[in-house]
Amino acid sequence: MRVLLVRPPRIKQSIALGEFMYCEPIGLEMVFAMLEKEHQVEILDFMAENIKIEEKLSKYKPHIVGITSLCIDVEAVRLLTMRIKAFDKEILTFVGGTQAFLNSETFFVETVDHVFKYTINENMRELFKFLSNHENPPLINGICSRINAFKTTDRNCINEYISPNRESTAKYRKEYSYFGYKPCAIMGTAQGCEKHCSFCLRWRIEGGFINYFSLEGVEAEIKSIKEESIMIFDNDFLHNGERLMNICDFLEKEKIKKNFICYGSVNSILKNKQAIKRFHEIGLQAVIVGYETFKDEELNIYNKKSNVDDNLKASLFMREIKLDVWASFIIHPDWDKSDFKQFRSYLKLLRPQVASTSPLTPFPNLPLYEEYKDRLIIRKEDYEAWSFGQVSIEPSRMILQNYYYEILKTNLYINLVINNIVYMVHKFGIRRVLRLGQGSVNLLFKYIRLMVKAG
Repeated sequence: MRVLLVRPPRIKQSIALGEFMYCEPIGLEMVFAMLEKEHQVEILDFMAENIKIEEKLSKYKPHIVGITSLCIDVEAVRLLTMRIKAFDKEILTFVGGTQAFLNSETFFVETVDHVFKYTINENMRELFKFLSNHENPPLINGICSRINAFKTTDRNCINEYISPNRESTAKYRKEYSYFGYKPCAIMGTAQGCEKHCSFCLRWRIEGGFINYFSLEGVEAEIKSIKEESIMIFDNDFLHNGERLMNICDFLEKEKIKKNFICYGSVNSILKNKQAIKRFHEIGLQAVIVGYETFKDEELNIYNKKSNVDDNLKASLFMREIKLDVWASFIIHPDWDKSDFKQFRSYLKLLRPQVASTSPLTPFPNLPLYEEYKDRLIIRKEDYEAWSFGQVSIEPSRMILQNYYYEILKTNLYINLVINNIVYMVHKFGIRRVLRLGQGSVNLLFKYIRLMVKAG
C-alpha cells in the first residue's frame, strides 16, 4: 500500500521562539520506520513545503494518508481530511499525535477513518493486516475506527519509541532547527518521567516511570545522525549520572563532536554536577530548565520536588561552569501586580541566557482542566486558542486586561533585559537573531491585541 504521512500546516507559534523551534517530525519518521518494509511510504511536511494537498495526492496516489496533530492543529487536520476525501473518497485517513492521544474525540468526524490514541508496532501491524486484505478491522487496542463507531479496546498503553528513519525527511532536514541550532536533529534516550509535574503532558503520554533505551541503541542513533547539533528530548536527560558518564565515555572514545541540547530538572542538576560538567566539556551547549516560579507554594502545587533555593543553587552552578540555561516559567492565574514585579526580580537573580514564559494552561482531559473548568475563558472547542501563550484561566486578583498588561510588560523585560542579545548574536548570528526579534515583536503585538480585546 502507498502511505503518505503528513505534518499539517501550523499556525504561527505563540511563543517568541518561532521558527527557532522548528523540529523534525520524529513521530512521523518512526511511523515511516514501522511501515517501510512492507509498504511504500513518503512524508510530506507542510511546514517546509508549499504545495497543495491535491497536487500531492494526484502525483503520489496514496491509499492512506496519516496526519499528526497538536491541539492547535485540529482545524487544519480536519480541513486536510475534508480535502483528501473530496479528492478521492476511497483514500483512508489516519490521525495520530498528541491531540489524538489527549482528545481523540475531536477527530471523530466523517472524513477521518482511524484515530490512533497511541502508536505502537502491534496495533499498526494489526490494522494494516486487515486493510491490506481489504477487510474492515475489528476493535484494535488504541485505535478508534469509524467503521466501529470510533470505539476501541484500550489497555492504557503508551506510544512506542522506534528508531526513526531520518532519510525519510532528507529533503527537509536542512530546515529543522532548535533555537538557533540549525540544522538540528532530535532524539530520545528514554521515555517517561517519575516527577509527575501536575501541568505536564509528557509523562502522561510516555508513562509515569523512566524506561531507559539500551545504551547500544542510543550510541548507534547518535552515530547515525549527520547534523552537528542534537536536541535530546527526554523529559530529564540529566536524571541518571552514571548513564550520562557512560554516554560521555562513548562520545570520547568515538571522537564524536556534536552540539547537544537537553532538558534537565533542578534536582538532577544538583545531584549530578560532575557528570554534567563533563558532558558540558564534551559538547553540551544548553540545558532547558523548568524553574516555573518564584514561589515555593506554587512549586509544591506543580509537584516540582524542588524549591526556590534549589533553583538558585542550580543556576549558580551552571553559571560557574559556563553552561547556558534556557529557562521556562509558568505565569499563575492568581498572580497580582506585586507578584509580577517579584517574578521579574527573581529572573534577574537566576540570570538565564534565555527565558520564556507561559500562562498556566489546563489542557482538556487533564486533571488541571477539571480543577479550573469554572474559571476557563476559552472554550474547549477553540482549539487554536489552546496555545502556550494565551491566557485560558480567568485571573483571580486582577482584571484580564491588566493581567495581559503585566504579561506584556514582563515579556518586554525579558526581551530587553534578561535575554542576552550579545550571547545570541555570538551563538546564532545576526540574521537568526533578527528573525527571533521579529518573533518577539509578533508576540508583543499578540498580547497587545489580547489586552485590548479583554478590555
